[in-house]
Order: sequence, then structure tokens, then C-alpha cells
Amino acid sequence: MQGPDTTFSGGKTGVLLINLGTPDAPTYGAVRRYLAEFLSDRRVIEMPRLAWLPILYGPILTLRPLKSAKAYAKIWNYDLGESPLRTHTRAQADKLSEALEGVAEVAWAFRYGTPTIEAGLEDLHKKGCDKIVLFALYPQYSATSTGTAYDSAFDALKKMRWQPAIRTVRAYYQAPEFITAMVAQIKGSVAELDWQPDVTLASYHSIPLSYHEAGDPYPDQCHQTSILLRAALGMDDQRFQTSFQSRVGTAKWVGPYSDVAVKKLGAEGVKKLAVVAPAFSADCLETLEEINMELRETFLAAGGTHFHYIPCLNAGSDSMKMIEAISRQELSGWVR
Repeated sequence: MQGPDTTFSGGKTGVLLINLGTPDAPTYGAVRRYLAEFLSDRRVIEMPRLAWLPILYGPILTLRPLKSAKAYAKIWNYDLGESPLRTHTRAQADKLSEALEGVAEVAWAFRYGTPTIEAGLEDLHKKGCDKIVLFALYPQYSATSTGTAYDSAFDALKKMRWQPAIRTVRAYYQAPEFITAMVAQIKGSVAELDWQPDVTLASYHSIPLSYHEAGDPYPDQCHQTSILLRAALGMDDQRFQTSFQSRVGTAKWVGPYSDVAVKKLGAEGVKKLAVVAPAFSADCLETLEEINMELRETFLAAGGTHFHYIPCLNAGSDSMKMIEAISRQELSGWVR
């Protein structure tokens, strides 16, 4: 009879980068599997299960995957056979691994889809890590994003006899490294234009208003990020504005809504608009399709003449300086 595996050699430290996730393909079936996992999360949908599941497995998972698959198809990286979010998250992990060589092992995972958070933990375990930093790549905290990412990690650990020491990266919405990286990204992207924006709009993913009223701090942290960016850029609250996107359903979400905001700007005579997405660490469906395609079309139809989307930090040099700095802060005391 084979005995237990005694090959584990501990003593190493790891960092697990976690982002939202993506379907494996821009197809109805792949998107349906992804949405089923995402929209079954009790952190994301707080409705009672008896009321929600018939809706989810009825009209939503029948109709929405077709629409979402078409949207994913517009931004899919067909050369690599994957979504941009997968490309960027893997690049972030690879570059962080290089920066922390000899200091910490690095893995990456998605809350929904693959690679799973459980697989990421197992990967670090196999590399000999008995101390792990969980780094959810969301600058602003929400139970629907950071909260559920860490929930998933601890749920995975419940099933493992091996238990590492765990630290979690707190929200970094006002961290100097984050603000510095965002300001550099905004300035660098705008500098490439042959025109200057009349207004820069910071568009954040929204959450249901009831979640905020129940205590989710996310909208407040988004506004704090905007205040810091506005000050660092030397703009007033007319030239740098804040809005929220990606609302669904009939319930009230945190606003002002981005699509309504750009219509209003166009109606007020604003002709040149730049949009940045400070809640997203990497470009994905919500930035590349919803902002750079849909919001662009909405603004131009409202009377605007110039629209520029400022890409996410992704795995650029400023982004990696920030991710490395925050990782080293959390590793402090565990490594030299």
C-alpha cells in the first residue's frame, strides 16, 4: 500500500494574483458555463436562492450567453485563442515572478473559470510555499469582487489538509503607488493624441445601490480614487468626472450611469472626451467592448466629435512597479 506523499519541502513564500475570470471561448456554451458560475455566487447575487435560481437557469442563461458571446467575439485575441484578460493577467504574473525571483513564487488564478483559485493554491503548494499572499487585483474593495475572491480561497483551503499561513492584500484605491501609476497611464495615453480632452471621465463598474446601503464601501472608495487622481492631474470636478457602468436588470445601481453621463456631456456641448477605468487592473470585456465600443458610439451619437479610451494598467512598467511594491509590502516580515 502506497504511503502518504512526503515530498513536500516547505519554507517558501508565494503570491497568488487573482482576477475576475473569463470564458474559455467566445461561444454560447463557454459563456453560459462562465455566467452560470459567476451569477450563482451569493456575493454577486444576494437574492434568495429559491427566487433567483429559476430566473438564472430560465431566461438569463437561455438568452444572455448569446449576447455576451457576440460581445466577447469583438474583443477576443484569436491569435492566442484567449480573452485579453487572460493575456494580461498571465503577463502580470510572469513579470511579477521575474521581479520577485529568489524572494517569492508567483501564481495566478481567476475567481470564475480557469485557472481556478484552488489550482493556484495547489501550484504554490507544489513549489514549496507554506506562506501565501492572496492578491485580488481590485483597487477598490467590494464584497462582489475582492470579498468573493478571498472567500473562494478560504473555501478551497477548507478541503486541503495542508494549510499555509495566509495574508490578504487590502484595497489599494488610495495607495500612492496606485495613484502614481494611474496618473502616468492617463498622461502617457493622452500625450499620444493630437488633441486634448475637454473632459476626462473615470468610469467604474457599478454595484446595486442596496449593496452600498447595506455597507459595501466600494462606491466611496471609487470616489476617493477620483479625488486623488483629480488632484494629481491638476483638474477640477468639471474636467475630471466620475460615473459607473455595467448595470443590469431593473434594480437601482450606484450612479451616475456612464452611458447617461456621456449623453449629458454631449448635450452640454462637450466635444472631446477621454475615458479611463480605474477599477479594472486589466483590460477586459467591460473596458474594451462596453467602454471603447458602446460608450464611444453613445458619446459620438450625442454630439461628441473625439473619443479616447485610456487603456488599463495591464502589465505595463508603471503597473508592475505598483504590483511589485504592494506585494513586497505584504511580504514584509516573511521574506528579507
